[in-house]
Amino acid sequence: MKSLRAIILLHYFLFAVQSAPISSSGPLPAFREAAERAKTLVEKILRDIPTVHAATIHTQGLTLDSAHTANLQMMMTSLDIPAAPVLKPLSERFTLDVCVSRMAAGSQLYQGLLGVLCERVGGLSDLRADLRDLLTHVNKMKEVAQLGGAAEQNHSPNLASRLHGDYEVQVAVHLTLTQLRSFCHDMIRSLRAAATQRPR
Repeated sequence: MKSLRAIILLHYFLFAVQSAPISSSGPLPAFREAAERAKTLVEKILRDIPTVHAATIHTQGLTLDSAHTANLQMMMTSLDIPAAPVLKPLSERFTLDVCVSRMAAGSQLYQGLLGVLCERVGGLSDLRADLRDLLTHVNKMKEVAQLGGAAEQNHSPNLASRLHGDYEVQVAVHLTLTQLRSFCHDMIRSLRAAATQRPR
């Protein structure tokens, strides 16, 4: 009788363990994979930005690590180069939906800016192609996780009509690359956090 009870208990225990969800709180594998691919591509973009900057910028004083002066801030406004979407740590107010939507909006923004600049400067097309691929991975994250965040309204840059001379072009490339670098640093932090989440 004791052995029968032991067998029943053992059977019950094994059934309970077997039927328990394996990783109900972990991230979806396809979502995590898309986030990792996006992160790898962002890291590549970050590695390439200094090389691209050195190859395209020949105006003295426009170095990648130079601080933005008041003059550059004014140029940013006059060239109508929008600021990147802000990425924050995930929270109840800054949800995964909002975060991924902003990553997509930023990728699209810089792809568009580089598209305009590619017509005036050589050496930017590979970076633009990487941003196109990055947007694909971010959209894949939205798709597999069924994120329903509202699409971020992208400011449509009116950059082409403001590039009157070589100096404006140089400043526009410099500002775009420095902002893209900052956005990519924020994006890596966001992708690391996103990869650990289980979308609802």
